[in-house]
Amino acid sequence: MKKILFFLLFCAFSGFAQNTDSLQIRKIYDEILTNGECYKTLTYLCKTIGPRLSGSTGAAKAVQYTKKVMEDYGFEKVFLQEVMVPHWVRGAKEEAYIENGKVKTKVPIVALGGSVATPAIGIKAEVIEVKTFEELKALGEAKVKGKIVLFNRPMDPTKINTFEAYAGAVGQRGNGASEAAKYGAVGAIVRSMTTLQDNNPHTGGMRYAPGIPMIPTAAISTNGANLLSKLLKENPKLKFYFKQNCQTLDDAPSHNVVGEIRGTEKPDEIIVVGGHLDSWDLAEGAQDDGSGCVQAIEVLRAMKALGIKPKRTIRAVMYMNEENGLRGGTKYADLAKQNNEKHIAAIESDNGGFTPRGFGMVGTNEQIAKVTVYKNLLAPYGLAEIGRGSGGADIGPLGNLGTLLIGFKPDSQRYFDFHHAQNDKLDAVNERELQLGAASMAALVYLIDKYGL
Repeated sequence: MKKILFFLLFCAFSGFAQNTDSLQIRKIYDEILTNGECYKTLTYLCKTIGPRLSGSTGAAKAVQYTKKVMEDYGFEKVFLQEVMVPHWVRGAKEEAYIENGKVKTKVPIVALGGSVATPAIGIKAEVIEVKTFEELKALGEAKVKGKIVLFNRPMDPTKINTFEAYAGAVGQRGNGASEAAKYGAVGAIVRSMTTLQDNNPHTGGMRYAPGIPMIPTAAISTNGANLLSKLLKENPKLKFYFKQNCQTLDDAPSHNVVGEIRGTEKPDEIIVVGGHLDSWDLAEGAQDDGSGCVQAIEVLRAMKALGIKPKRTIRAVMYMNEENGLRGGTKYADLAKQNNEKHIAAIESDNGGFTPRGFGMVGTNEQIAKVTVYKNLLAPYGLAEIGRGSGGADIGPLGNLGTLLIGFKPDSQRYFDFHHAQNDKLDAVNERELQLGAASMAALVYLIDKYGL
């Protein structure tokens, strides 16, 4: 039955899609590749505003800036949704070194988001290295108590999709501190989530389990982790010192930023395209996720520039607090439910501004079949990977409302070179790749708007 449904949809669509729709999609790409402004918007976001961690001055400035950008483009409605967000601050730069006998070797670390600080004098202790929580459990309190645990499981380099490699390693970052504290560890050091071997430590969110002591935790660069591991094999009694000065303040008020073009025929049906406005504090947040935000704005800008009057309401949403709380995405879905809004599809760009490859989807078989028939139209633009996949963290809560969740899929090979690290700056983004991503999302929005789900 499913195959018959897909065949009928394809036959019904293919008879007319190859002419008028292909021409309109070509116009969308031409407009964005010729007159696109998303790189200009990203330049201001990165170079004038900079880091945008939730609760920070940078995040507040980014809210006002993106609101003004959408107002200046003449979107029919631009508004803010208030949301309370966590407010964690890093404080003075972290310090760390390996003490191997009389030799002290400095290594790069960064506190993980949400971690507590070390004592003012720092922490120095022997180190236990593990790759899994099972290894840690087997060692038990007798071998872990009073020591620093090094979680040193690398991202699997054999995974072609680097997000699969990330998923296989990131648990140690999120839960490592509490797992180590169960057995009396005084601190946790986690290998950075990247396949690169370099000196850039990558931060990211962590969480403490209720009822377990909160111990300080930091990410160490891959080169630093490799060196520490090597020296531990030579001298299991060496010591590691680290000091960090972070703290969690009271929750702070912030906002999602929403701009829309109202539908002409079915205005109560909403299609969302968006990214998250917050970024970690180490760099400019160009790939994660300034790119997704400016691409979302560009989708609506291009539609207005081309005189496209959508049947359904199209929204660009800049979500706040994806990195360390997901409160913006949750708030958006809560308000959608309270207001009885019908979101038929939500597209998120949060995998970087690299060369487009396709879209991953979470939804019913019927919803996914309806979008899959567009493959022939989109394949000439490099969008060959269209099917079941993952949507996105910010749009995830909309799934409970029956919304089709769509994740924009760019090439994944370089994303974790920059993810949550100090090198996530504007020069990490290629302008043409960024524009191609915006055009890809605009083309899909056009098709979903025209034919519905």
